[in-house]
Amino acid sequence: MQPAKKIKRDKTPEQAYAALIRLCARSEKSSGDALRLMQRWGVEPSARQGVLQKLTSSTIKGVIFGTLITGVIQSSAGTVVICVGLVNSGIMTLTQSVGVIMGANIGTTITAWLVSLSEFGSFLNPEFYAPLLLGIGAFVILFAKSDKKKQIGEILIGFAVLFIGLSFMSDAIKPYRDSPIFSNAFTVLGKNPLLAILTGTVVTAIIQSSSASVGILQTLAMNGIVNWRSAVFITLGQNIGTCVTALLSGVGSDRNGKRAAVIHLLFNVIGAVLFGVAMYVLFLIFPAWGASTMNSVDISIFHTVFNITCTAVMLPVAEKLVWISGKLVPGSDQTAGELEGSEAKKMAKRLDSRVLGNPLFALATVVREVSVMGHAACQNLELALAAISEENLQKAQEVLEREKDINSMEKILTEFLVEVDNLSLTEGQQEQVKNLFYTVSDIERAGDHAENIAELAETLAKNTGSFSKKGKADLELISAQAMQSLQIAVESRETGSVKSANAVRVLEQSVDQLEGEMREKHIRRLSKGKCDPESGVIFLDIISNLERISDHAVNIADYVKAESEAGIPAIRI
Repeated sequence: MQPAKKIKRDKTPEQAYAALIRLCARSEKSSGDALRLMQRWGVEPSARQGVLQKLTSSTIKGVIFGTLITGVIQSSAGTVVICVGLVNSGIMTLTQSVGVIMGANIGTTITAWLVSLSEFGSFLNPEFYAPLLLGIGAFVILFAKSDKKKQIGEILIGFAVLFIGLSFMSDAIKPYRDSPIFSNAFTVLGKNPLLAILTGTVVTAIIQSSSASVGILQTLAMNGIVNWRSAVFITLGQNIGTCVTALLSGVGSDRNGKRAAVIHLLFNVIGAVLFGVAMYVLFLIFPAWGASTMNSVDISIFHTVFNITCTAVMLPVAEKLVWISGKLVPGSDQTAGELEGSEAKKMAKRLDSRVLGNPLFALATVVREVSVMGHAACQNLELALAAISEENLQKAQEVLEREKDINSMEKILTEFLVEVDNLSLTEGQQEQVKNLFYTVSDIERAGDHAENIAELAETLAKNTGSFSKKGKADLELISAQAMQSLQIAVESRETGSVKSANAVRVLEQSVDQLEGEMREKHIRRLSKGKCDPESGVIFLDIISNLERISDHAVNIADYVKAESEAGIPAIRI
């Protein structure tokens, strides 16, 4: 196979740099969407242990996880931003985030190695196989039916676009490689390490991609205009500059979210200081080495050694980084779920927009909050039934107040689901989002029926009449089964358990049968004068509301069962 014929490109260095940054951003988005595929191929968690908890259960596992994710999306900043969002929403702890952040720094070196492949021969030149990757990726996306295969195509296109962008810039810079401006600039930077670090930091902070800034440096190195002294310190600055994205992301988060961003900054700054001092001393001892030309492979080697060494040095003191971040960002360690205020306000805090950067994380977050709403509805139903059995006005009033909170949760979740629905989703994920919309509506309707029961409890408490002994026993029986059906339905949504979903169907059928039998028996008791007529009407209204609650419970369970039958992977938290 012959290399693809080069096309003439009339671009200035400035245009080439801008093109590279745009192409890197597009590549990152395409590969970022493909992250769902990598996560779906991960170890399947148990019903009670989520993906993140299993993959980040130790700092070492977190490092591996962070490395793999960043290697796919080609952006350590992107990984850390998602990490900040997960910590802020309480899905991930600060200790778990340390390993992922360290791994993100290692993962970002993969792009540098891909860029430097051309140094090993023309066959490995990214420009040689970029058109092939682009063609294969486009073919797979157009003709593949499987979501997994389409996402593989997205990964291939992402890398192809990145390589084409680097090729544009490399060709554009060649006419300027003999210009004294470049050589003089790198000589000045080499003599002033602080200025070189600052340059790397500022450039990376502006374009918000260390992968792109390192790629730019490597492209300049390919043209023989970069020396060791300048490249080393610029690279150290690039690692600091990539922290800006996470710090900006942490501005609107709670204390733990800010601490995660600070941990990223601490890790990179400490590493840059240690390596900066060591390399400065070495260049003083070996000045000829510092003045010698550095190629793109040398940059890849240094970048990799720097990040792996920093991780190895700071891995044993990961807890210390968490402690220091706590001192720099003082305050309570409460998560969003532990803050004071209504459950709806806590939910709004936990639904962090940063997790929208990845559909799988966003869906996992929504499922968790839908479960929170479901448990709130269960608690309200339990309280309403207690208000009936005890004829307690205070508990009935409490149900009415809690129902306002459940209504607020419905609004918050619906608005967040609209945002999730606008993401790049697979067909299966689109189905899950649709079912989550329905689930939220069913839970809210179940809450409305609990509110109806509370209002009936108020009416009952104000009346002099009461239920017969048989009526109370019947009410206790159907209440227990309706309550159980809703609880198990919420559990089935939370865990993705088909077994639980099937159990809800059995309970719903039992509640339907009980409601019919009890209605008939109660009407007979009324006709015989064994029950107070007004209380009798209340009884019939209560069992009617309980039957409708079980109907909504079976709806929730049926969504889970339908997803399983369609082969859609369950979202577990």
